[in-house]
Amino acid sequence: MIMHRTDQTLAIRALKSAAPYIRMYKGKIFVVKAGGGVFGDSAATRGLIEQIGILHYFGVRVVLVHGGGPQLTELSDALGVPTRMIEGRRVTDERSIDVTAMVLNGLINTRILAICRDLNIDAIGISGVDAGLVRCHRRAPVTLGNGGETVDYGFVGDIDGVDTTVIRKLLDDGLMPVISPLSADASGVLLNINADTVAAALGAALGAEKLVLCTGAPGILERVEDPGSLISYTDLRGLERLRSEGRIVDGMLPKAKAIESAVACIASTSCRTNRARGSSRRCSPTRAPARSSWPM
Repeated sequence: MIMHRTDQTLAIRALKSAAPYIRMYKGKIFVVKAGGGVFGDSAATRGLIEQIGILHYFGVRVVLVHGGGPQLTELSDALGVPTRMIEGRRVTDERSIDVTAMVLNGLINTRILAICRDLNIDAIGISGVDAGLVRCHRRAPVTLGNGGETVDYGFVGDIDGVDTTVIRKLLDDGLMPVISPLSADASGVLLNINADTVAAALGAALGAEKLVLCTGAPGILERVEDPGSLISYTDLRGLERLRSEGRIVDGMLPKAKAIESAVACIASTSCRTNRARGSSRRCSPTRAPARSSWPM
């Protein structure tokens, strides 16, 4: 490809702007979680992976965790398997767990790897089951605070621990792990775990420099019905206020919980981003409050 002088100037300018970030983050670990909503659009999927690929090429050690909620709902409906969501979390019965494995470990994971192959990104697909990556147990019935309803989430797992050995080996070999959040208990029973929760646990266990939650939503909103009420920065106290006032609902609830878990553990920064714009939308450092930029 022959670049015109204008193109060369723009490319040089872009590289100069990116240089400080490259020096700052080269060799650091970023855990990126992409929700299933991103994968409903092939162009958006490719655009996201292209941006992640840039980080990978410049030496950032990227761990990609993916969801697949919309695709799981679509296939469940096609197979006549009912879908039930409670506070943003999916109830998974015996039929649903098979569909979950098909979508997460099969459809979504493989499609991501296919795009990685096209973009010359050396990626390996694994799940929480592989090499004991995510240890978990089946969640006991939960009594909800809004009315005292007791809910059995079925084949849903709560994390007991994370063994990062396999991820570190892949990263040391220059490979990018692409992780499905499905795991199994000690008896080998498959369990569905929320992808935001898995990403937060991995970020903490790996001592990640950043945890980035990518979704089609614009971010955390002051007023759910108003997309223009985007909150660019908040802290844990602010998150708790938003939740108690009913401003964090549905699918944002597990994301807020994942952010809190990451901040409470080791991950140095938890960022909530808009994948369409590629800019930082939500940051909660573990130390002094500060904003964080996302050079993508």
